[in-house]
Amino acid sequence: MWKGQRSSSAVVQQRARQMRFALTPSEAALWAQLSARKLGVQFRRQVPIGRYIADFCAPSARLIVEVDGGYHARRTAADARRDRALARLGFRVLRLPAALVLSQPEEAVARVRRALRM
Repeated sequence: MWKGQRSSSAVVQQRARQMRFALTPSEAALWAQLSARKLGVQFRRQVPIGRYIADFCAPSARLIVEVDGGYHARRTAADARRDRALARLGFRVLRLPAALVLSQPEEAVARVRRALRM
């Protein structure tokens, strides 16, 4: 665990571990841009935070980046509740459409850069 991370249940931690090895194509594409401190901060992927698993998290910036595929179009209310819960834990959440990440990766990275400056 990194400093400031809230403890997560063993089930959530195990699920996050599994998800690290099963990235979607859009998550894999974004991870290629976020890994190895390419944006000046360390990102982690599939990070348990409380009862949630963040796609990508930059702990030092308190920023979570979520890649939303078609599934999320039907989950706007649930995603909003999740974002509020993560905000109460001190995180900002940036949501990127999976289609944007795949079709315009430079724009997706630009949005992450802007969020890091906030």
